[in-house]
Amino acid sequence: MSADLRADFVAKINADYADVRARHANRGDAKRLVSLDAARRQAFRAGEHVPIAPKHPGITAFDHWSLADLLPYIDWTPFFSTWELAGRYPAILDDAIVGIEARKLFADARTMLDTIVRERWLQAKAVVGIWPAQRLGDDVVVDGKTTLHFLRQQVDKPFERPDFCLADFIHDESGPQDWIGGFAVTAGIGIEAHVARFEAQLDDYNAILLKALADRLAEALAEALHHKVRRELWGYATGESLDNDALIAERYDGIRPAPGYPACPDHTEKGTLFRLLDAEHHAGVTLTENFAMYPTAAVSGYYFAHPQSQYFVVGRVSKEQVEGYARRKGWTLAQAERWLAPNLDYDPE
Repeated sequence: MSADLRADFVAKINADYADVRARHANRGDAKRLVSLDAARRQAFRAGEHVPIAPKHPGITAFDHWSLADLLPYIDWTPFFSTWELAGRYPAILDDAIVGIEARKLFADARTMLDTIVRERWLQAKAVVGIWPAQRLGDDVVVDGKTTLHFLRQQVDKPFERPDFCLADFIHDESGPQDWIGGFAVTAGIGIEAHVARFEAQLDDYNAILLKALADRLAEALAEALHHKVRRELWGYATGESLDNDALIAERYDGIRPAPGYPACPDHTEKGTLFRLLDAEHHAGVTLTENFAMYPTAAVSGYYFAHPQSQYFVVGRVSKEQVEGYARRKGWTLAQAERWLAPNLDYDPE
């Protein structure tokens, strides 16, 4: 920026952030946290649920998942959101405001998708692991040797509403043998050459379109794989028969939360998951130093099979919980505060 404009610009940014800090500090106790001990007393209880042993425990890898087989699993609504077109598919195609643009975009997407499948522009790979598991406090011990670390809600709730932690959906040592799953998938192998070709032609539209479709295919693979896990690999829902709308609406038993998302916001846990899966070898997916996945058209996460397992938002956590989490992870408090910064209920400074 020019020297003449810089001072005013920096001053405005500083003022804006000072206002944000003040509002954060004075937000009050409208959503007051309870102590960690109180939250743990209000944990969800796995109850008398008897886990079903998987039909195919351990690692299962899929080196070449057919792209054509993924088409029925595509959720198109997020695709339109990528292009800032608001509305749900298929209603968006007839929307009074964005319908014309949505139909044009959808036609271009279907044309490119046909080419991707026919000419095999992309390769889809996946890996699944299903292992014996046991809850240990707010953590889960996998196969008796690897620990997955989770955080607990600390929201002040009525007695009948639990303060959830993902570990709650796994039995502890006093319960029956339990299991947990993990997965990593990608539909982005081979994308670089095609994106580079479009960019060399200054065709940003088709470069972005290809990336968006690769993302949709990766999400479709995550959906198709979870479907296969429930019915065949784990087999706890062998009689499940759901159409794609029902799958998108998550009307099945079990969840697949991902590290970095609201129920387990610590991105670094992807490192443990990827080691368990040997994801680079089996699925061609790697992690950057900041735990982003590459290729970017990739999805990873856990499988929980408890019929009452559900998604939730951990939200804000106390310093007490962050200190305990740091000890369990072998981190300094500063490391924990860095990775959990969006969830801190206090100013670490």
